[in-house]
Amino acid sequence: MHKMTARIVVLSAVMLYSAAAAAGCELPSPPSRIPDGSSATEQEMVAAMRTLKQYNDDVSEYTKCLEFEGKRNRITIDDQAKHRDLALNTLASVAAQFNEQVRRFKARHG
Repeated sequence: MHKMTARIVVLSAVMLYSAAAAAGCELPSPPSRIPDGSSATEQEMVAAMRTLKQYNDDVSEYTKCLEFEGKRNRITIDDQAKHRDLALNTLASVAAQFNEQVRRFKARHG
């Protein structure tokens, strides 16, 4: 049963990605690494902050693209909402992880 569920999840993700890609919008990749605030240098934390800011900007552009494509009827309202929610939820998760590492960093230096 787990294999069937996993296949459905993968298929759903592929279909969602395909709909957005067909509309001309490309989901930005989240940062590949968030430094460990318990041991990171200030430079590493600043670099991660810049990367997160760029990712935030990229997600904003992506959601604008989805909105544009939706207005042009190249993507359904439902697909637009699903893609937007996926992007925003991923951004929120990454931001929460980064904020936790900032708290750890500040605890070492505060």
